[in-house]
Amino acid sequence: MKTCVIQPPYCMDFGKSDLYFAWELDALDRCTPDMDLIVLPEYSNVPCLAKVKAEMEQSFEKYGDMLMQKASETAKRCQATLFVNGIVETPTGKRNTTVAFNKNGEMVGQYYKRHLVNSEMYEYELDRDYTYEHAAPTILEIDGVRYGFLICYDFYFYEAFANIARYNPDVIIACAYQRSDTHRALEIMAQFCAYNCNAYVVRSSVSLGEDSPVGGCSMVVAPDGQVLLNLKNEAGMGVVDFDPKAHYLKAAGFGNAPAPHHTYIEAGRRPWQYRPGGSAIVRHNDIMTYPRVCAHRGFSAIAPENSMPAFGAAVAMGAEEIELDLWQTADGKIVSFHDRKIERDLSGEGHIWELTFDEIMQYDFGAKYGVQFAGMRIPTLEEILKKFACHTVMNLHIKTPSFTDPLPQSYLTELVRLIDLYDCRKYVYFMCGNKTVLKQLRVLAPDIARCAGATSDPFEDLVEKALETGASKIQLFKPHFEHNTSDYVESTIKRAHENGITCNVFYADDPEEAKRYLDLGADTILTNDYHRIAEVAKGYPRYYRDPLAKQ
Repeated sequence: MKTCVIQPPYCMDFGKSDLYFAWELDALDRCTPDMDLIVLPEYSNVPCLAKVKAEMEQSFEKYGDMLMQKASETAKRCQATLFVNGIVETPTGKRNTTVAFNKNGEMVGQYYKRHLVNSEMYEYELDRDYTYEHAAPTILEIDGVRYGFLICYDFYFYEAFANIARYNPDVIIACAYQRSDTHRALEIMAQFCAYNCNAYVVRSSVSLGEDSPVGGCSMVVAPDGQVLLNLKNEAGMGVVDFDPKAHYLKAAGFGNAPAPHHTYIEAGRRPWQYRPGGSAIVRHNDIMTYPRVCAHRGFSAIAPENSMPAFGAAVAMGAEEIELDLWQTADGKIVSFHDRKIERDLSGEGHIWELTFDEIMQYDFGAKYGVQFAGMRIPTLEEILKKFACHTVMNLHIKTPSFTDPLPQSYLTELVRLIDLYDCRKYVYFMCGNKTVLKQLRVLAPDIARCAGATSDPFEDLVEKALETGASKIQLFKPHFEHNTSDYVESTIKRAHENGITCNVFYADDPEEAKRYLDLGADTILTNDYHRIAEVAKGYPRYYRDPLAKQ
């Protein structure tokens, strides 16, 4: 990939903006058809220092459309992917934005700066509300290359690098405006980012003059930290060729196979040690000890089942796990609700998968439980993850209209997308009785744990089902116990453990019953009465089911 980084000269005199903007346009005209990637710096439509909001807006009005038009024309003429940064108008206000153009000159994506400096917030008064909301890293795939993004101040927030790395970028586009850091510091930041993200960093900035020891440093850095190009403070265009798919694999610890740096780090990550907010983050499924108590549909003894109050109460009381039932509405929303039909809990009627989300939202979800919950609505999976991801392990019960038919691939893909959005693959597992769906999930997300649940067949062999579908857990179903011999629970748990399979039992609300299951070796007890059963489990020694978890 032949890559061109453009480093314009920079001026503190706003009155010379026309001259410096003309330099940028001329640089784009000098780009050649053999270039595959072209990158311009931050604030390309504000070519000289704008000290106040009025000057920023004057530049935006004068140069904004002209810059984007020229960028589009250049991308098409050179048949190149082109990234340019500037002030962009959005429905909620102006934003610092990196814009992507494909080789046809079409705008194919935007990245909004995640970390605004004070002058952007209080002098330019850029839109900033979006920066207080959770967002997944922006990844654009263009012609088979996966691009991630940083803009200037974003470079200082190295805790974001690990999150970007999870999305496997090939190239990090870094439009910058840094004017105070030394050349060595800027190199270190770019190298640190490239190494942690296992991606090439393509950085474009502005020149403060050839003799300046600070600023500038438009550069390209390889995933192993090698600096392939650094313009320092030379105004002009730097060109270098690299293979964006040539990632770096390192020894992942002494004697281990080579792996990307971020996967090596992820294996030992302890986020709860770093910030006060981390205290709400618990051990994930692989390293959380047993026995566990799973709050079935939340703490449903004190709040409506599958509701935010029920989940919140369970998490607040320290539930190692919560269980929630998931359906997809007719228009593709994933909601938490138990029954196939809505009559028992809602003020309407019909199969939940035949109703649209808006139709379901018309019905009261809390009034039948008690007047104190009147007016509550069914929660979406995203609402639940947004509030409780990584605060407990989640047993995601994937409900299906039948026990044999597959679910739409689009539904399962959206399910995994939401889990990734809230970075909780290790904090969830899929529970399903439908063997076909378990196999679909195994292909789609093999690293997310699966639990083989029961169907309507009371004599079904759950251990065999788990082995066939690659599930690491089974969930025994109490209504089937009476159809089997008295040692069914004990023998099933024994066979499961012999095969390395963890055992859930659904369910026990009576403390003596829960104690009996735990004595038989059950690993997790599902209950509607979380507190009473959790008190029973406290009397049992803790253990790891996965021997590697101790490490």
